[in-house]
Amino acid sequence: MKADFRYAASQDIYICPADEVLVFVSYKREMDVLNLRRYATRACATCRLRRRCTTGAQRSIARWEYGHVLEDVQRRLHENPQAVHTRRETVEHPFDTIKARMGATHFLMKRLKYVATEMALAVLAYKSQAVIWCGMELL
Repeated sequence: MKADFRYAASQDIYICPADEVLVFVSYKREMDVLNLRRYATRACATCRLRRRCTTGAQRSIARWEYGHVLEDVQRRLHENPQAVHTRRETVEHPFDTIKARMGATHFLMKRLKYVATEMALAVLAYKSQAVIWCGMELL
């Protein structure tokens, strides 16, 4: 399991449960937006923990180029688990309201750039309605 491996950012390596080093071997691009770095080791052939880690000839791990951001978010979440509830109460409510008023249950588009445009238009429409409902004029 990937969670059993430790990432050493200063050396850009992974360390497996058997204390073997997985080094950077290649890049992989997925869905035109994800740049993944692949780490591998050849030590699996003689490893006593091989069955626990892999069924193949060697173990490899993919890491998103911004993996440090995810790790930082996860660390902050562990430090303050109440933050999720606060976010749900303050941030997600407007998006639920927008979706409900649009009669939407999901995005119509696929791919990040199209979903971002769809959401931006929905937010613009929602804000315009809010301004009109408050009796203000749009600038």
